[in-house]
Amino acid sequence: MKFIVFFICVPFVYSELHTYITSYTGINGHTIPEFFAVTTLDGQQIDYYDSEIKKLIPRQDWIKELASTDMWNEDTEIRERVQQIYKNNIHHLMERFNQSRGVHTYQRMYGCEWDDQTEDSQGFDQYGYDGDDYVALDVKKLRYITAVLQGVITMNKWNNDRAQLEILNQYYKHECVYWIKHFLMLRKVDLERKAPEVSLLQKDPSSPVVLCHVTGFYPSGLTITWLKNGQDHDEDVDLGALLPNEDGTFQRTSELIIEPEEWEKNQFVCEVEHMGRTFRRILTEDEIKSNTSKF
Repeated sequence: MKFIVFFICVPFVYSELHTYITSYTGINGHTIPEFFAVTTLDGQQIDYYDSEIKKLIPRQDWIKELASTDMWNEDTEIRERVQQIYKNNIHHLMERFNQSRGVHTYQRMYGCEWDDQTEDSQGFDQYGYDGDDYVALDVKKLRYITAVLQGVITMNKWNNDRAQLEILNQYYKHECVYWIKHFLMLRKVDLERKAPEVSLLQKDPSSPVVLCHVTGFYPSGLTITWLKNGQDHDEDVDLGALLPNEDGTFQRTSELIIEPEEWEKNQFVCEVEHMGRTFRRILTEDEIKSNTSKF
């Protein structure tokens, strides 16, 4: 496993397996910032801290309500302490690796994954130095391991701290999964407030292909129906795949192949049903023109 990637930029994918990850990165030299921390839920960044701003910043609307709580202040203080610890640790590691100059990085990535169907969970806790593995916690055996000689001192020291190992054991067995469930609930409540955005799109005025594009909806259950003069119309209709958006919502497109002169003589409507609500867009030249820029 390589640690040199500073930000975890995993596209959000709808899955029954959820991940909650916190990463710390310390950098020596004259870099700005010299320390930053990122937390992600299912690959989506939810908070950020660095040594310049010196405060924890919420990255999602649904987590902003926590920003004024004691917990948020405690998390900020934790990152401030870790910032100083990492600054000291880099100097110790440079000595251990016989280095006297240059830019070096010290990183930690820890968290857990949870299957919301089986309730199975698994924790992970890994440290890296200059992009290579340094020390990692075997969560099942509750022992640190290392693949490099320079990591043996740290490994032995941490393995002898049984009290800290038990704290980590409780975190990965219970607390980490609790936070996954809690944040998923907050995100779900926020996403369910959002109504689908429905647009009729066309590449150019002479194209026989009209798209009914629906985006920004959650949960994923949604139907798109084309109506011709008030009746269901499924001729020359192609329903596209359900796709995830980066914010956790979804998008879907239904394609209708029809000559412009036909829809000018008849009324075609794209009807969308989601969570007991119905949204309609009537196929007209003005409706399509107003959405040309979205194509």
